[in-house]
Amino acid sequence: MRRKTSLVLLALAVFFAALSPLLRWYAFPRLAKIPANQYQDMVLEAKDATLIDYNDGMKAKKVSKVTIVQTLKGNVEASEKIEKTARKDVVVWDGLSYVVGPDGKMVSRIPERYIFDAHTQDPVHATGESVDGDPVKRVGIEFKWPFLTEKRDYQYFDAQARTSAPIHYKGTQTFRGVDVYYFEQTIPWTKVPFPKTMPVQGITPASLARTGTTRWYTTVRKFWVEPLTGAPVYGEELHKEELRGGTLLGGRDKVTVFAGDVKMREDYIRHTVDLVKSNRTLVLLMTSYLPWGFLILGLLLLSLSLWLEARSRRPAATKVEEPEPVTA
Repeated sequence: MRRKTSLVLLALAVFFAALSPLLRWYAFPRLAKIPANQYQDMVLEAKDATLIDYNDGMKAKKVSKVTIVQTLKGNVEASEKIEKTARKDVVVWDGLSYVVGPDGKMVSRIPERYIFDAHTQDPVHATGESVDGDPVKRVGIEFKWPFLTEKRDYQYFDAQARTSAPIHYKGTQTFRGVDVYYFEQTIPWTKVPFPKTMPVQGITPASLARTGTTRWYTTVRKFWVEPLTGAPVYGEELHKEELRGGTLLGGRDKVTVFAGDVKMREDYIRHTVDLVKSNRTLVLLMTSYLPWGFLILGLLLLSLSLWLEARSRRPAATKVEEPEPVTA
């Protein structure tokens, strides 16, 4: 009986020991994915910002607040179509960055389509990849870091400049009770396209181009990223835009279009931190808790199996019978 039990325990030990690396290196890359139908939004604010007034002589004025609403909506139909040729799980995000002034009127509206690998977050190049209607070919990440983010620099795509540049790992910090990696990227002054949708009726990128006026942009982009999920728990940008040269400015060399310290709104910070904490637990289950737990369980079962096998092989003690006394 002991031998049968030891064989069963040995089989279970092998099963759990084999399951440990399979869960970490086979199941995790296939289960840890961004859902194709995911929808998320984010509200950011720049308080005490500078904003151009197109209706008052193109002057830059101080305003109480500029609000940026960013939405990312998963396009399931588009992702399924691309997956047929890409042969991998693909996510298509239709994004929109919508900027409004303190009066609630639109300042700019820039849509984009981001196509990427559901697990690695590497870009997938396919028809439709664009920013504000312009075809682009992304290099590196955007919006989200890969699962199990490393302490290194990454290439990060800048939608304004339509190019990628390094975003540098600056160290490990704690944000709202979560251990995070801090990343920072600086985009120097760069000439960028005008938005296709302008806040003033009748003004188009083509009409602006005829004046000789150009649009320039610089930013310092900061992200605090939870490394297991690769999700930013907080983001901030020191953002500046200018119009330069041409006849539109009435002889001025340049005028500020927008300048401000853009930060996530407090309610969205709380929501994001809670969501990331929940997802972090799921990633830990697949990468640490269960693999190590199964490995330790396998070793314990193996030890118990060997102990029972040794007990079953131990010779049984023989009873020595004493001779009966001989009677006369």
